[in-house]
Amino acid sequence: MTTRKIILLLIALCGFIPVLKAVDGCNQHLSPEEFRAKQRAFITEKAELTPQEAEKFFPLYFELQDRKKQLNDEAGALLRKGRNAKITDAEYGEMLDGVYDLRISINRLEKHYLDKFRKILSNKKLFAIQRAEIHFNRELLKGIQRNRLGTLPQKPPGERFMENPR
Repeated sequence: MTTRKIILLLIALCGFIPVLKAVDGCNQHLSPEEFRAKQRAFITEKAELTPQEAEKFFPLYFELQDRKKQLNDEAGALLRKGRNAKITDAEYGEMLDGVYDLRISINRLEKHYLDKFRKILSNKKLFAIQRAEIHFNRELLKGIQRNRLGTLPQKPPGERFMENPR
């Protein structure tokens, strides 16, 4: 899998934030607000955003996440239609076209918001945010994997970045 595909996959995962569970050793479910608070704290720390920068950036960031989630939900609905065994090959083709059109829409949306973000933050900070997002998602996935294997993480991702906020 290419790096670009991995990055796009991780970004797409952000659209499914509300359904993800916390992996803090007690299998506690995080509300979307709690998840966003942890994500915000993590990204703020890792990208070294000032409180003023964070205050301007995160409303737009979460607006983007909400819009991406809507598009991902539409793609998911199309993919679920494919479970019907009576669908024709032409219908599968239409569904695939729809899914790929939605992915293109997500990419265009991200580009549009990048232009908005550039009015608030430097390219260096935006790059740091991208890296922080990837790191956050990686830590989240590691925690989910540990939880599925029945082993408790030594230090859960939520605690790792919430202990010493800057």
